[in-house]
Amino acid sequence: MTLIEDFKLVLLRAWSIRLAALTAVFAVSEAVLPLFTSVVPPRTMAILAAISACGTIVARIMNQPAAEASKP
Repeated sequence: MTLIEDFKLVLLRAWSIRLAALTAVFAVSEAVLPLFTSVVPPRTMAILAAISACGTIVARIMNQPAAEASKP
C-alpha cells in the first residue's frame, strides 16, 4: 500500500478527513461521557458520532475540489 502523491494536501483540505476526525472526537467523548452525565445527556455523543460518520461517507464519495487544488 502506498500513499497518494499529495496526501498532506488532502489531509488538510478534504472534508472526509475532517469529518472522520470529528467522528473520532465524538467516539472518545462517548467513552468518557459517564463522568459528565450531569452536563451532557447520555446518548448525545453517540448520536453526534453516528451523524458525523454518515457525513464522512457522503464526503468521501463527493468531489472535493479544494482537496485537489494543486493538481494540474
